[in-house]
Amino acid sequence: EAALEDYKRDLDSFDARIQMRVSFPMKVASLRSNLVGWQYYDLTLELVEAGGVRQKIMHLDFVYSSTCPCSLELSEHARMTRGQLATPHSQRSVARISVEVRPGRVLWFEDLVELARSAVPTETQVMVKREDEQAFAELNAANPIFVEDAARAFCEALQGDARIGDFRVVASHQESLHSHDAVSLLVRGETF
Repeated sequence: EAALEDYKRDLDSFDARIQMRVSFPMKVASLRSNLVGWQYYDLTLELVEAGGVRQKIMHLDFVYSSTCPCSLELSEHARMTRGQLATPHSQRSVARISVEVRPGRVLWFEDLVELARSAVPTETQVMVKREDEQAFAELNAANPIFVEDAARAFCEALQGDARIGDFRVVASHQESLHSHDAVSLLVRGETF
């Protein structure tokens, strides 16, 4: 906030916007092997002042795996009806989660990451042995998700937190089947 005030004074400006981007490390345990590694989260803190009103905004890029529910069903159908092994398509996916932190509230980086994890539990892994890879495959199969459902799940988690005002979720499934990404956008409020 002090830096924003300095910029406004130096530039003789009424309105201002400042951002700080960080790659925030958090220790994350593997799914089965008890290995621990650092997961890095791209976070951006933004302070906006317009018309004398300040807004604090936090952006998180949450990277997860998404298994297509339709493809999972088709793979099972091939195995059951023809004895043919088939692999459902999964892909690395990214949700850009942007939240307005309500005035007088504190939202820690770890809290926003945990909200995202609770919504979509198939976060990409840091440390992986064979047993972890198997656990990850099981986790993906237990949580198949379309991009629209992922966006809704993130929104539901955000709506339940009193520290968060307006928000925007842009979920992008970087398709392994199609030549294009599947993208879903949901917004609450006028900020975004």
